[in-house]
Amino acid sequence: MSNIQTSYSVPSNTRAFIACAFLGFASGLPLFILYNLLSAWLKSEGVDLKAIGLFALVGFPYTWKFLWSPFLDRFPLPFLGRRRGWMLVTQIITMLAVMGMGFFNPVSEIWIVVGLAAVVAFFSASQDIVVDAYRREWLSDEQLGSGTALFVNAYKLSTLVPGSLSLILSDYLPWSTVFMITGAFIAIGPIVTLMLPEPTLRGTPPHTLREAVLEPFKEFISRKGWGFALTILAFIFLYKLGDSMATALATPFYMDLGFTRTQIGLVAKNAGLWASLAGGFLGAYWLQKITIARGLWIFGLLQALAILGFAILAKVGLSPWVLAWVIGFEAFAVGLGTAAFTSFIAQVTDPRYTATQFALFTSLAAVPRTFINAITGYIVEALGWFNFFMLCFALAIPGMLLLIKIAPWNHTTQVHPSYEP
Repeated sequence: MSNIQTSYSVPSNTRAFIACAFLGFASGLPLFILYNLLSAWLKSEGVDLKAIGLFALVGFPYTWKFLWSPFLDRFPLPFLGRRRGWMLVTQIITMLAVMGMGFFNPVSEIWIVVGLAAVVAFFSASQDIVVDAYRREWLSDEQLGSGTALFVNAYKLSTLVPGSLSLILSDYLPWSTVFMITGAFIAIGPIVTLMLPEPTLRGTPPHTLREAVLEPFKEFISRKGWGFALTILAFIFLYKLGDSMATALATPFYMDLGFTRTQIGLVAKNAGLWASLAGGFLGAYWLQKITIARGLWIFGLLQALAILGFAILAKVGLSPWVLAWVIGFEAFAVGLGTAAFTSFIAQVTDPRYTATQFALFTSLAAVPRTFINAITGYIVEALGWFNFFMLCFALAIPGMLLLIKIAPWNHTTQVHPSYEP
């Protein structure tokens, strides 16, 4: 077709990987602000634990972002190009909403806080859509694996700001100042966006919104029929359900045990971060040796067993050393599981429809932390922390059982058809 670009300028490895790292850092910040810093702020201001759990519902956009991903594909903004225009707008709005959040009282002005949190979630989820598409279009096939790994690990690294630095600062500074400082880190995103080139199109963009919406879904269903498609979607939903629930109220859990916010920032968050990064890098390396299918089995089992560490901590109580060990092991296991899980998602995504299909799969993976996690406060109130974590362990099992169908131990074939552009 005449509209398809045949020339493609490949960025240098150094430039591409640095850009992926900075974009990953800026993309991860809003999510960790919503799920780490926000819960600590609400808890410290005396907001009820059930209400804190319900705040997980502001993550609705992360679950349903596939609904408007075709819109971002179809309608470019009149500046900076098809991808960078949307990247810049979503980054700036997200940054301003975060900065403004701390100026309101979460008890007397709770609905303003909810509204700003919803703005952060919507535009952060939109940023993820566009950045994922940008990374796929800008990087060469040889750079994509390493670039994605750097992006994901920088995404995780960003939790140091809201999950550690901001918590420590909150012991010494007003919350309004803490949110201003935290939001300022998001400025990395717009700065990098302005410095990057617009990627060259490697295919024809959709001509109509109907085409942008329907074709990616038709392709996914037509591979092996509705049954297999629904099985894959069920697996994506269930594989991380137990761990997602177990960590939904992690910060309030630590605070209930008697840990200070500074202890949480220095011990829990740092131990978890570095262990998670190690798990991610080692997982990517080991997957080359054992295949994705076996990685899903082995890493998924470790991920499920690590949930039991929280139950042990609930019994032991106030012990920084046990806290560091439990959080470190859980984060390492989840890092391994995430490496296999993201590789699986890449495997089931057709290269022709990366933006919309990737948004669909990652949206489904976000359902547990949005809707299921919203009721975790009620479950904890009814069961107590120990029984809650045992329930989370039990809920990790169904996702593992689906591996029998979609990724048996000796499975080596891809689950999407090969595609030659």
